[in-house]
Amino acid sequence: MLQRMLARRRAQTVMGHRLEEPHLTRTAVLWGFVILGLPVLALGMLLDLLIQWATGHCVGLWCYF
Repeated sequence: MLQRMLARRRAQTVMGHRLEEPHLTRTAVLWGFVILGLPVLALGMLLDLLIQWATGHCVGLWCYF
């Protein structure tokens, strides 16, 4: 079953024209960063803020500037 999933498909044609292979577009990559990256970044910043508030020591990246 794995071999069947990994096997290359035959090129699809429509009226004699070869269709492009499916691929990620720049927009899809951008939205992936927005949807996945921003919540992770926000949670990290919140965690840094809570640690700084509880212990009094800054552990965030902005502490070095």
